[in-house]
Amino acid sequence: MSGADAPEGTTMEFHPQPAGGAPKPWAFPTPERATLANGLTVLRCHRPGQEVVAVEVCLPAPLDAEPEGLDGVATIMARALSEGTDKHDAEEFAAELERCGATLDAHADHPGVRVSLEVPASRLPKALGLLADALRAPAFPDSEIERLVNNRLDEIPHELANPARRAAKELSRELFPAGSRMSRPRQGTEETVERIDAAAVRAFYEAHVRPATATAVVVGDLDGVALDAALADTLGAWTGSTAEPLPVPPVTADDAGRVVIVDRPGAVQTQLLIGRVGSDRHDRVWPAQLLGVYCLGGTLTSRLDRVLREEKGYTYGVRAFGQVLRSAPDGTGAALLAISGSVATDVTGPALQDLWQVLRTLAAEGLTDDERDVAVRNLVGVAPLRYETAAAVAGTLADQVEQELPDGFQGELYARLDGTGTVEATAAAVRAFPADRLVTVLVGDAAQIADPVRELGIGEVKVVSGS
Repeated sequence: MSGADAPEGTTMEFHPQPAGGAPKPWAFPTPERATLANGLTVLRCHRPGQEVVAVEVCLPAPLDAEPEGLDGVATIMARALSEGTDKHDAEEFAAELERCGATLDAHADHPGVRVSLEVPASRLPKALGLLADALRAPAFPDSEIERLVNNRLDEIPHELANPARRAAKELSRELFPAGSRMSRPRQGTEETVERIDAAAVRAFYEAHVRPATATAVVVGDLDGVALDAALADTLGAWTGSTAEPLPVPPVTADDAGRVVIVDRPGAVQTQLLIGRVGSDRHDRVWPAQLLGVYCLGGTLTSRLDRVLREEKGYTYGVRAFGQVLRSAPDGTGAALLAISGSVATDVTGPALQDLWQVLRTLAAEGLTDDERDVAVRNLVGVAPLRYETAAAVAGTLADQVEQELPDGFQGELYARLDGTGTVEATAAAVRAFPADRLVTVLVGDAAQIADPVRELGIGEVKVVSGS
């Protein structure tokens, strides 16, 4: 309503737009650390207002510990933890979780097995009891293990048919020595998974799952929760041996420049995955590496996207990233540094040529201050939004546990990122992706893309079957 349309005798009052307030200081939380009588380490973090509590349990049962020929047994064991206990069969256990409003999940990766629980704070003690039962006395019934094995066997053909998953499998096989567990699929192959039975799962559990080597992370609004008593009555009642975690071999890789084409005749797109192994989070270069890789391909405004997507129209998006494989303070860990995306088959050669030109230009001219500033804002400035949920905080704290990092690592990382300059970020990005030492995997039509790729001179080209 305009002032002219206002009823007679009324007045219109206009108020200035409220000004924004000063931002509240934020820091990634540092947990409180304690040890239960049974040796279980507990990290707790009170987060007011986060009424859904997240619990992460880290079990040092690494994939390297899987018996020869039984790749995938850690995954089957992780999935079977919620398939019944000495108190409840699988259906009853699921019903008890549902009554608590809780979700329980578990997965296996190179550092070990991670068990995740989310539950309303008011029902945390009951849910911790169910979690403790799953860890203390899983039933591993023959019928459920057989079902999980069959489910896993059904997944494998779908993974091989997915170009991105197929590229990842081939890159691992190329990068790591044939005898290394990292060279083989995390969740096993058809040949190894079909050998897994309940006895194998029980044996792996008994050898590697115990409270003395495990860590539980609890994050959420803990006001009104008698957490000490709840932990003592549940996870604290879990017993087991005090054996030390299994030592794992150092990560080694061959990043000699070469190209592997996984042949998919008739494919209209080529999936790209270009990678090598680099520094993990214990290396002092990690903050600069994280920042430099983000500038290169961490977002839609990054350099790779600007050239390949906006200027050339080759792709819907290309990403550069670093993924920790295993992290250790003794220098035996490593991270996978990779560039991924997909392009139309007929522009595979030109797209790779331009991608390599981006890398060479980066080495010659460096990043700009503006690229560095945008990356810092995206990585540091939005961190409070990333950690609005208890699950996000608990997941990062659990990552720190698995990677043998100090409890205050993440908070210190943001300060180090903020203090990293453009020159440092450039040097780290160039070191991460040297143009002459990258393993390139292409999933696509070899008849159409092999010759154009050979002409680029980025490495010897090998073609393998896509089946």
